[in-house]
Amino acid sequence: MNKNNKIPKFSLSWLYFIIGGALLFIYLFDDGNANQEMVKPYSEVEDYIKNGYVEEISVINNSTLEAYIIKDSVAAVTGKPATDGTRLKVKTTIGSIDNFDNFIREQRENEEAKFKGVVKYEEQKNFWGDLFWNVVPFIALIFVWIFIMRRMSGGGGGQGGVFNVGKSQAKLFDKDKNIRVTFKDVAGQEGAKQEVQEIVDFLKSPQRYTELGGKIPKGALLVGPPGTGKTLLAKAVAGEANVPFFSMSGSDFVEMFVGVGASRVRDLFRQAKEKAPCIIFIDEIDAVGRARGKNPSMGGNDERENTLNQLLTEMDGFGTNSGIIVIAATNRADILDKALLRAGRFDRQIHVDLPDLNERKEVFGVHLRPLKLDPSIDVDTLARQTPGFSGADIANVCNEAALIAARGKKKAVDKQDFLDAIDRIIGGLEKKTKVMTQKEKEAIAIHEAGHATISWFLEHANPLIKVTIVPRGRALGAAWYMPEERQITTKEQMLDEMCATLGGRAAEECFIGHISTGAMNDLERVTKQAYAMVAYAGMSDKLSNLCYYNNQEFSFNRPYSEKTAEMIDTEVHKMINEQYQRAKELLSEHKEGHAELARILIEKEVIFAEDVEKIFGKRPWTSRSEEIFGSNDKSTSNESESEVTEVADSETAE
Repeated sequence: MNKNNKIPKFSLSWLYFIIGGALLFIYLFDDGNANQEMVKPYSEVEDYIKNGYVEEISVINNSTLEAYIIKDSVAAVTGKPATDGTRLKVKTTIGSIDNFDNFIREQRENEEAKFKGVVKYEEQKNFWGDLFWNVVPFIALIFVWIFIMRRMSGGGGGQGGVFNVGKSQAKLFDKDKNIRVTFKDVAGQEGAKQEVQEIVDFLKSPQRYTELGGKIPKGALLVGPPGTGKTLLAKAVAGEANVPFFSMSGSDFVEMFVGVGASRVRDLFRQAKEKAPCIIFIDEIDAVGRARGKNPSMGGNDERENTLNQLLTEMDGFGTNSGIIVIAATNRADILDKALLRAGRFDRQIHVDLPDLNERKEVFGVHLRPLKLDPSIDVDTLARQTPGFSGADIANVCNEAALIAARGKKKAVDKQDFLDAIDRIIGGLEKKTKVMTQKEKEAIAIHEAGHATISWFLEHANPLIKVTIVPRGRALGAAWYMPEERQITTKEQMLDEMCATLGGRAAEECFIGHISTGAMNDLERVTKQAYAMVAYAGMSDKLSNLCYYNNQEFSFNRPYSEKTAEMIDTEVHKMINEQYQRAKELLSEHKEGHAELARILIEKEVIFAEDVEKIFGKRPWTSRSEEIFGSNDKSTSNESESEVTEVADSETAE
């Protein structure tokens, strides 16, 4: 290797620095002549003038005085002889130019005065100082303005700052970028994956569909509850497709500047046309796709409406967007504009629902892969323990179980860790240190034993798993059930569930003699369920086969009269009272068993279905889940090996 390569290359920047430094040195340290300069107080300079030491005076800008000393008088001023070729200049500051003029006039008029020199008045300008104060403030103002505009754009301007604020902020994923999420990572949702897979196949091999005269669908809308995997499904599309994939959120279109949203929509589709065939994914499209004219506080020039109008035009306007497929996701499809949902824009609405039992097994299989599991883990059992859980909830369960195992310094995650994780997520953190009196503890035990007793003797009530009086979150106690996964629910099933929910309040009245605020959560759930049965499901005697459900978000009119509203209230009150009386009758029939159950609950704080079975005998009606799991006599402590789904009572309110 040549050693000369280590020598730094010459750059013009060094030359600029050298020239600038030289000019600065000359400006600061050289005044252009060979004068010796001194600074003295004004009073001493006056003495020099009176003594005749001064031969010339220069007054600069009426503020600075420069007095040039006669060569023969230099020794009298400095105490040293004068140097050949130099003049001594004494500088001082003038306090008042009028006083100085009067002093000079006196010196000239006084014949005995020794000053006979010349007085000059000069105006000098500082070029560099004037340049600094005239130019630098404007430059600083420009930089401050650019900084503020970049901050105001919220980063939306991209790398170009405020000048690119109207550009699309979509992230582009193509074959050059490593997208590791594929359809293998999306467990369950087979129907949704099939429809999305068809779109990917069309982009990969469109001739297979066009040979039969088919046309590529322009859009697909993923609809479903939060946490069901809509965004994950879109990521899988990016991983599976070998075409460019533009991804952005609906809120990225909306900006504080007027017209930015529509400009970004135009720029997004312009980029997509250049990359066609491609896919555009808009997450949370309800941020811009809300129905127009539904917000009375905004006028017709609403920025969100302008953005939506531009999106509608780009998706199905006079221009052609062949090869561009728009995939959007939302959990609020009911508030989207009807023009956005019509065929030709979003041709398909793909429903991504909560996973059922088999799909939960697949989801658990995905999230259990990175965990170190104990051999006793049964995925089928975990899936049955989590009815109604979304994919995000299941991921949270697996992560929480791993954290609990790590907290206990275990080498593997076992079954009990998952049970504790499910309890933690559903009910909250245990609060065993919460201060309660003995009477409060007995009241809570009687309340929870009431729930357990009633649910044990009702055919359609959910199977009991365990009952606890250990506070969790805001709940003072809880009864845990395994609900059956039903597609439809009958009136008898809903009434039995309502009666079981009222069992706690009924037990308080029957066995304590007074009621408390501990049943507020029960009453809230029962009231909502009763109103839904009467007003929506048509399950009352007087208002049968009628549904008053109104889906108009900004409608202030009820779809029924005041007389009907009064009738609904009457029917709801009647239905709840009937189930409350039914609960008290059941408790009266089994008061001995209830008392024994409450006593064991106070003693152990947590009891399981096996303990209830020892008191009341085998449950008259056996559910499918009970047939699968049966009774487990191995539980000897607070550890449960059964399914967990909680119905919690609220803490004493207000």
